[in-house]
Amino acid sequence: MAALKPVAGAKPDDAGMVPVRDGGPEDTKIAVYPPGHPTPSLRDAKLRRPTVMDIIEKKIESLRKEKALNINGTILLGTTASISGISANLVFRSCLKVNYDTLKTYSSLATLPFLSSVVTYKLLVTDALCSGNISKENCVLRSLLVSIVCGILHPSALAFSKNGRLAVKYHTVPLPPKGRVLLHWVLLCQTEIKLMVIPLIFQTCFGLINGLRHYAIYESTLKNYM
Repeated sequence: MAALKPVAGAKPDDAGMVPVRDGGPEDTKIAVYPPGHPTPSLRDAKLRRPTVMDIIEKKIESLRKEKALNINGTILLGTTASISGISANLVFRSCLKVNYDTLKTYSSLATLPFLSSVVTYKLLVTDALCSGNISKENCVLRSLLVSIVCGILHPSALAFSKNGRLAVKYHTVPLPPKGRVLLHWVLLCQTEIKLMVIPLIFQTCFGLINGLRHYAIYESTLKNYM
């Protein structure tokens, strides 16, 4: 078999290319790489792999931060509700002149509003955002309602109920006359109830801010994974 001769006019860049004559109209070149020299496809794959891994790691890290922000927001909402419960318990114990079962009432008023806020917020806001069946306005509205109901109304009603029972049990205040029970309690506690306007304003502002912030996190998560 005749040895292959270099093609006349071959360029220096064609080093590593072996011309083969197959009887066709033009010569065909076959790439020949020395041992240990990576092919272009392998080289490109090695260059692309770190880039893909970096993107995946960044997205995972972003998801972790967003999840942490969501958890922190929910826990913060529960904490503010717990503080409101303690404040309501302090107010109603003062106006009803109750000095009994201090640890029991404070522990329940700190725990129950916290749990109710966290669970309700998760069901109405967090799970709804994860399913994608909620708009920005609905997210803010639900967050506001959870903040007001679970952060103010529920702790206040719970504190009034617990301390009212203790007041009746130990006769710390005059008992209400028949047929005017609700009016009697309202008149008795009307001055102290006005103090709950302060946590009400705070919870309203916090509910709005937390809803807007939570929806912004949800939108940024969608952009990162679209």
